[in-house]
This record gives sequence, structure tokens and C-alpha cells, in this order.
Amino acid sequence: MIGNRLGKALRLLQLHDPSDEVPEVTMACTDALEMDGLAVSLISGGVGIELMWCTDETTRQFEDLQFTLGQGPGPDTVRTGRMESVPDWAQVHPGRWPGLTTEVMGLKARAVFCFPLAIGAVHLGVLTAVRRTSGPLTGRQVYNASILAAALTARYLNSGEAQLNYPALGGVLLGRRLAHQASGVVSAQLDIPAPQALLRLRAFAYSSGRSVTDICQDVVDHRLSLDGT
Repeated sequence: MIGNRLGKALRLLQLHDPSDEVPEVTMACTDALEMDGLAVSLISGGVGIELMWCTDETTRQFEDLQFTLGQGPGPDTVRTGRMESVPDWAQVHPGRWPGLTTEVMGLKARAVFCFPLAIGAVHLGVLTAVRRTSGPLTGRQVYNASILAAALTARYLNSGEAQLNYPALGGVLLGRRLAHQASGVVSAQLDIPAPQALLRLRAFAYSSGRSVTDICQDVVDHRLSLDGT
């Protein structure tokens, strides 16, 4: 049975022109799942997973870490089409996602739950729920998240990426198209394929302690060159 809070979120997601109510959409979705933050990411050919919207800075930082390292519950969910549950980051074995576990402990995210945006074997993306306190989800929360993920999947299939990517749907909106541009620049600089250039950008970001988004912006703005010039 769908409760009032989830019902409100689903109704708002059905709006064709929610430009005046975009903050209300994300607030309603977050409230329906009783989470501190939510993010929606879709599969994008050139950069793997593209962040379409997220609700807060902690969630943005977590998603940026996953993108920088190329690993985590989000990428796993996209690959397998199954929910990934991390009720307590302090209990995650370091070998599960090498590098990510240590980095996440510096964030306010203590629990993360990822739900697939998928229909059968067709994997479209992932809904990520972040909480600042540890602990498992209740059965109701899992049910609500599954319903919300199904609604987002249907919306994406019916409307396409543009309908998910308007400003009202996210307090913090990030496009990974910047990574496309930066990968192209590095590819030309180092004479390597674009996928390898993206790996170089990720490695440089991780070694420098900066986000991959900031590194890509510096490359595109010609403030940084990975060929040493």
C-alpha cells in the first residue's frame, strides 16, 4: 500500500512541467524514503554513469567519489541490476571497494542504498539513497524505494534524459558531460583513446585529493594539462 508521502512524490514526478515545483519534487522523494539525500544516475555511453540530479552536498560528494574511483555500490547496481545495501560503512570489508571505503569515512554518509532503474535485463541507471546514520532499511523503506525507482525508470523511458535533467529536480545538478570534454582534451594531449584519458583523469584526481569534477573543469579551462606543459 502506497502511503501519503510516497503518493505525493509519485504525483509530483508525473508533472510534465514542474519547473515551479522542482525543489518540492526532491524533498518529497527524500521524505518518502526517510533519507537524508537522494541521487539519480543514468548510464551514459562515454562516461559510464552520469549523475542527473542529487539533493544535497553529502550525496554529491559520495557520487563524485564513486565516479572518481570508478567503483562502489552504485556502479555495482548498474552492472548487476540488483539492489546494493551498505547499512554501515564502518563494517564494509576494505577489499570490497578498495580506496572508496577509506574515502567515504571522511564524509557524513554512514549508510548508502542503491536501487536499480531497470526493466528486466535492460539497465538504465540507479537511485542512490544516503543516510547520515548507520542501520538497515525497514521493509517499508525498501518497498517505497522500489516503487520510486520503478516510477523513475518509467519516466525516463517515456520522456528521455531531458525530462530528468531540469534544474528543479536537484538542489545540486551535475552533468558528467564535462568529463566528455576533458577526456577529449587529454586524449589529444597524450594521443590516447578517450576511455584511457578518463582513467588518467580519475587517477590524477585521486592522487591529488581533488574531485574529478574540479580536475575536468581545470582541464577544459586550460588551467591544467596532464602532459606536463
